[in-house]
Amino acid sequence: MSKYDYDLFVIGAGSGGVRAARMSASYGARVAVAESHHLGGTCVNLGCIPKKLLVYASHYTEDFEDAAGYGWSVPGHGGDGQAGPTFDWSTFLRNKNKEIERLNGVYERLLKNSGADIRRGQARVVDPHAAEIDGARITAERILVATGSYPWIPDLPGRELAITSDDAFHFKTMPRRVVIVGGGYIAVELAGILHGLGAKVSLIHRGMHLLRGFDDDIRAFLATEIQKKGLDLRLGASVESIERRGDALCAALADGTELAADCVLYATGRLPKTKGLGLEEVGVALDEDGAVVVDDAFQTAVPSIYAIGDVISRVQLTPVAIAEAMALAKRLFRGESARVDYAGIPTAVFSQPNVGTVGLSEAQAREHHDVAVYLSSFRALKHTLSGREEKTMMKLVVDRVTDRVLGIHMVGPDAGEIIQGFAVALKCGATKAQFDATIGVHPTAAEEFVTMREPLRNADRSPPMGIAPSSA
Repeated sequence: MSKYDYDLFVIGAGSGGVRAARMSASYGARVAVAESHHLGGTCVNLGCIPKKLLVYASHYTEDFEDAAGYGWSVPGHGGDGQAGPTFDWSTFLRNKNKEIERLNGVYERLLKNSGADIRRGQARVVDPHAAEIDGARITAERILVATGSYPWIPDLPGRELAITSDDAFHFKTMPRRVVIVGGGYIAVELAGILHGLGAKVSLIHRGMHLLRGFDDDIRAFLATEIQKKGLDLRLGASVESIERRGDALCAALADGTELAADCVLYATGRLPKTKGLGLEEVGVALDEDGAVVVDDAFQTAVPSIYAIGDVISRVQLTPVAIAEAMALAKRLFRGESARVDYAGIPTAVFSQPNVGTVGLSEAQAREHHDVAVYLSSFRALKHTLSGREEKTMMKLVVDRVTDRVLGIHMVGPDAGEIIQGFAVALKCGATKAQFDATIGVHPTAAEEFVTMREPLRNADRSPPMGIAPSSA
């Protein structure tokens, strides 16, 4: 009989915590998981899932407009003088909440069916083998911290008037004028969503390019495309203060401009959720941002305490947290030397248009490789009749010496869906010759990745970053 209540006590029932608890229990461990909020964490409740549903909702604006070119008579979109389709936020919110509640129930059933106990409340580590929830002490041979991250707003006058992405999923009414501050995933996604739903959106970013860390051509191309849609993009700008003026908020920019808005939303990054967990008091090391410091086996400075997911600030993506959970469960309860390979992780930004990318950017590749770049932009077949000026961009980064494809990048509809398949090819070490030998599915946008034949010359790479003429 073990001297502990559990073999594993998990703090946080997000994607990583739930997977670790479920798999560990399935391997025979006695497991409990503590959660103070909804099961499923940020991804299910305040991130990936509701965000994607909002993207679908917001894109109907363009779908209705595009339908006219295909012979559909949509009120208000054919010059008929009729009122156009209307969007009801309360209906969407009700349906979205119903789906999230269903997913919460799914997570609860998965945990219970695996044999894991669910403890409701905020857990705090009190020694290397114990935690407390509302005064109750729970002991465990091992403790896993999987508490995720939270959105951060910088200090500035009027900070208390701003909201974060967490709040955007619970608007009681749709704001008509929105200032969004930030230039990463969340900022560009919410800007596209709210713009598509009819709000007047200003996206403010202090940098000169969106999506830091992405390929430079992706960054420039996306900025051009979202500006075509009428979104007010202001690069190299910053908000100095926020104040309330009557029923509106006023965001004062560094250049003296003032923007009136119904809400000012900050999407300027997320920080690890480690405050109040008692980690430092028991000897767990945290970095300067509060992230838990772990080794390759996700073990902290305290041997019995582990951490995975956003709280360790490696790659803040749901599938990565799940992969870390799987590796940890196998190591602890099956004796396998499982590791997570962080190379070649595909990702998508559900901006409008979408971004999909896997592997090295051109700049990253040039640091260690002699690189050939294949790049194409074109008007998708759908828009030859819709009349929309939106373009798609695709790019391959290839090692000239080995012919191996190092990076695959796309801006355009369904980019995430397309990149997932090509990520398998990159993981398997596919070469450009193998891409060329693959017969495309016609007519699709994806076939462009296997039909690009002529690499760019250095002379084609003149700033600002341009896109080569289409090969389609």
